Amino acid sequence: MAADSMEIDDSLYSRQRYVLGDRAMHQMAQSSVFLSGMGGLGIEIGWEIATFLTLHDTKQCETWDLGCNFFIRKEDVLKVVCPRVAELNPYVHVDISSSALDDNTDLSFLRKYQCVILTEARLNLQKRVNDFCHSQQPPIRFIGCDAYGICVRVFCDFGDEFEVSDPTGEEPKEIFIQNITQDNPGVVTCMDNQPHGLQTGQSVIFREVGGMVELNGTTQQVSVLSPHSFAIRDTSLLQPYAHGGFFVLVKTPKTYRFETLEQQLCDPQVLIPDFSKPEAPLQIHAAMLALETFQEQHSRLPNVGCLQDADVLLKLTEEVNATLKNKAPVNTELVHCLSRTARGTLPPLAAAVGGVASQEVLKAITGKFAPLQQWVGCGAIGCEMLKNFALLGVGLAKSSGEVCITDPDLIEKSNLNRQFLFRPHHIQKPKSTTAAEATCEINPDLQVEAHLNKVCPATENIYNDSFYSSLNLVVTALDNVEARRYVDSRCVSNQRPLLDSGTMGTKGHTEIIVPNLTESYNSHRDPPEEEIPFCTLKSFPSVIEHTIQWARDKFENAFVHKPSLYNSFWQTHSSAEVVLQRMQTGESLEGSFQVIKLLSRRPSRWEQCITVARLKFEKYFKRKALQLLHSFPLDTRLKDGSLFWQSPKRPPTPIEFDLKDSLHFTFIVSTARLFAGIYNISYTEKVAHAYLRRHSEMLMISDLTPCIETDESAKKPDQMKMPVSSEEEREAIVQLEEAIATDRGLQMSPLQFEKDDDSNGHMDFVTSASALRATMYSIEPADRLKTKRIAGKIIPAIATATAAVAGLVALELIKVVGGYEFESFKNCFFNLAIPVIVLTEPAIVKRTLIRNNIYFSIWDCWTIFGHEDFTLSEFMNAVREKYGIEPTMVVHGVKMLYVPVMPGHSKRLKLTMQKLIKPSVDRRYVDLTVSFAPEADGDEDLPGPPVRYYFSPGAGTP
Repeated sequence: MAADSMEIDDSLYSRQRYVLGDRAMHQMAQSSVFLSGMGGLGIEIGWEIATFLTLHDTKQCETWDLGCNFFIRKEDVLKVVCPRVAELNPYVHVDISSSALDDNTDLSFLRKYQCVILTEARLNLQKRVNDFCHSQQPPIRFIGCDAYGICVRVFCDFGDEFEVSDPTGEEPKEIFIQNITQDNPGVVTCMDNQPHGLQTGQSVIFREVGGMVELNGTTQQVSVLSPHSFAIRDTSLLQPYAHGGFFVLVKTPKTYRFETLEQQLCDPQVLIPDFSKPEAPLQIHAAMLALETFQEQHSRLPNVGCLQDADVLLKLTEEVNATLKNKAPVNTELVHCLSRTARGTLPPLAAAVGGVASQEVLKAITGKFAPLQQWVGCGAIGCEMLKNFALLGVGLAKSSGEVCITDPDLIEKSNLNRQFLFRPHHIQKPKSTTAAEATCEINPDLQVEAHLNKVCPATENIYNDSFYSSLNLVVTALDNVEARRYVDSRCVSNQRPLLDSGTMGTKGHTEIIVPNLTESYNSHRDPPEEEIPFCTLKSFPSVIEHTIQWARDKFENAFVHKPSLYNSFWQTHSSAEVVLQRMQTGESLEGSFQVIKLLSRRPSRWEQCITVARLKFEKYFKRKALQLLHSFPLDTRLKDGSLFWQSPKRPPTPIEFDLKDSLHFTFIVSTARLFAGIYNISYTEKVAHAYLRRHSEMLMISDLTPCIETDESAKKPDQMKMPVSSEEEREAIVQLEEAIATDRGLQMSPLQFEKDDDSNGHMDFVTSASALRATMYSIEPADRLKTKRIAGKIIPAIATATAAVAGLVALELIKVVGGYEFESFKNCFFNLAIPVIVLTEPAIVKRTLIRNNIYFSIWDCWTIFGHEDFTLSEFMNAVREKYGIEPTMVVHGVKMLYVPVMPGHSKRLKLTMQKLIKPSVDRRYVDLTVSFAPEADGDEDLPGPPVRYYFSPGAGTP
């Protein structure tokens, strides 16, 4: 089957599709790539590329290859990585070549490849292959990679003209318009000061503009005036702007020009990762060119620890540096370190740069994302981290070391695309235990303890203070802020370093947190995720995200929440007869009316499920629109005279059910199927079409009772606690009597939303419901893939970013364990799409002055040891005597133990801490918030560190 018409396996590639898009995925499938060199760097690149791949190497496997090549085992005598790379992806064809590639090789065989990558190749060979690739029509994209000890570099040459269809990969957003001036030039202002994110020279397209209708459908180049406004063409002769409208960025291709390796050597165009050391890339460039000269002169690399070789390399570096057009001072320490380490490979550095290089390969063959121009040089997540730990020798049993990992999740097929420890036969097995077993294959000496738990307050009996005290450091690969904040708080409480990281598509970040040196993760607050107002979801959607969230909410309410409440009610109340008796005596039972309504409407046959689904269609997509238009006709105006229905509000259009419309039919069948699921009814789609054709006319709804929410601050009501009228009570009793007479079931089967199982119908419902609501409101519907991403809150992911971030974390691990100084630690943010890599020093810990040279930071925790009869007064005296400052207020969580101005609190001074706090039997201590007396009367109380109160003198021992 032709690659451009092949069906993409969404269960395997869904996270990567969100990063690259289908067009790029198809281009990858059509491409052929030649990769030479199966050392640490080459193998990192090889496993991350999902395309037709030829692996080339002429060397024998040696023992020290085990330290950097995670596909090699002790029993391997040759570099037999081909089958191990191939098994990672069943759709990728992998060949192997061991033919000579040197100065005498006929390079014409390379013409069948779209991209050539050389690792472990001498510079002369790289130049020769690069010249050949550059001269072809069209050019063969060339990437050269080198890794020597603490230094690595990547070079790219994609030809004289390389067109990129989408330089950033960011999805354009619809930005609503506040105003457009009638002027030369016209100035566009965004609604509610929303940032437009544009750059001068880019173009936007206008839609749904009221008044100045001539702009609709036109593409205009912009000149940015502020983050919220920009200028376009002359609008002085256009009709005046009236209201509404939005604009969207128009993606335009961009052409990049490259020079050959030979041309770039003396005047390299380099990416600067660390702006505090802008000279570093040029220093690395000079040192690595000198290392090439050293090899030419001595036919070997410098010997480990040889001072004479180090001095020779330093002299060569100075000579090379003098020939560069753009030079930086020679870094003697860097050169000496390179000399000492050049014979080895640092696995984390290979992983980080391998991720960068792999992303450049994907750019080369897809034309998506801005390519690296033209060099990046560097000196010293989850499964990737484990692989790096194994190669580094972290947690060796013979050294009494251990790596403890925990993850409650099972392996899904989509994990296989970017987590190389997993294989198809691992699907539905625990991630943690499977990863532990696979990692021990890389390094059998590794000691791994695998758990299946979440790290959260509910598991503090497992991950208690004693557990944290046994660790040297904590490494996280979490996917949400709440979990990060919790683990960070536990690390701060127990004085343990934390290495945090995360990825989203081609973006990644790492953060290093070290006790008493840096701020913690909780020291900075990300802006909270904006919630969609309830009235917007219910009545006034304006963008596709609103309709998708609406459909997701409908799923949760109908198929998860209501069935769960239903079951909970009948678990509390033993039988329907008992409930009926209590209601007949006038007793009010919370939730009974809603439960009885569900019971009275409970279908018992598949045809009844179809009827319920058809009524839902009528209610959601016709009745709702008629209600809104009944309450707010199209000509409705607000008090200021402006139209009610103007952007971002969109007037709905009622939808008439059409059995011939596949979208309508999909909604009915998927909805009926889900109802059948929660009521345990068997179903068949064949019945649905004929049944609807016969009964559709009978399923009309004429009730237009307005039920419109326009208050943006309104919250979703709790149906179980809404007031009930006496008429509704009488009706509920009658319904319950009928349900008892017909023996309706008292149990339902709540669903669990699962986005990745296409056979369960969940995404069929959400996609069709969202698309119908979008159509009703004249919003462009989203396809299934986009709907799945938004509804499932899927984080786009790609192996290149995962490898890069894991390598960077492992580099910081070396520094933490090695006791390096603060200046050596680096946080990193990168976006491999642009590409940009930014290394920064962590934020230094802030110390707050209490008074009289008494300071504290987030890492400080004062301690007081008490006993069973220890009183609050004794606690406060102990704090004053130990720390030289007078406590004025004591708080435990949200409970105020002692506040002088509160009535009766002075009497608490005589009470024991045990009585005030009421700890659980196994609780050894509590952390109390204590305020201290100010230096001058009238000033505010002074803050201090938490005071950890131990309930017994020996409780401080883990």
